[in-house]
Amino acid sequence: MLNLIYTSIFLKEYNSLEASLQEEVSEKIVLFCNKDNHKNLKVHKLHGALKDRYSFSVNYKIRIVFRYLSSNEVALFDLGDHDLYK
Repeated sequence: MLNLIYTSIFLKEYNSLEASLQEEVSEKIVLFCNKDNHKNLKVHKLHGALKDRYSFSVNYKIRIVFRYLSSNEVALFDLGDHDLYK
């Protein structure tokens, strides 16, 4: 099981979402905590300026950007559409 750390940027973005999307994000985070689900969530390493971070899909549009702090600790950095990568 992964231990999650939520950054202030992530929480700000999460709190700005409508309730139904917040629920969807929360469900995907629960799935993400089990590494067996990473393939289904499309967890992948990012490149360029974000080369030390990873991302996974909430839905077709929304992504979560994170970084592994250790083998069982993850910091969730940001939440949003593909503009996160710019």
